[in-house]
Amino acid sequence: MRILSRSALGLLVMTLLVACNADQLPPPGQYSTVSGHIMDRATNQPVAGAVVTVDTVLTATTDATGAFSIDKVPAGTLDYTVKADGYTLVSATATAEPGKPFTLDVALERAASAP
Repeated sequence: MRILSRSALGLLVMTLLVACNADQLPPPGQYSTVSGHIMDRATNQPVAGAVVTVDTVLTATTDATGAFSIDKVPAGTLDYTVKADGYTLVSATATAEPGKPFTLDVALERAASAP
């Protein structure tokens, strides 16, 4: 038994998607690219494999040089975290300007070893 034709179902799905996503993203030009390096504070060596999270949903993992980049980050106030095995979690806030790259360089502290 068919309740809706394929075209009617497709139109319904598209309408719902548009309705759910309208006003969710800023207009073009209101984004920034967040990039930088994650380093060990004591040795100034890069931390590979650190996970950088911006606004709880945008993530990147650092490469062997400690570098990362996240494109299309909505500009404005950014809440970010940086975590890596063996290091203390960093949580902070920064402000990115629309259309301008934002550099986020973080030096991580080694976590205290358990006795």
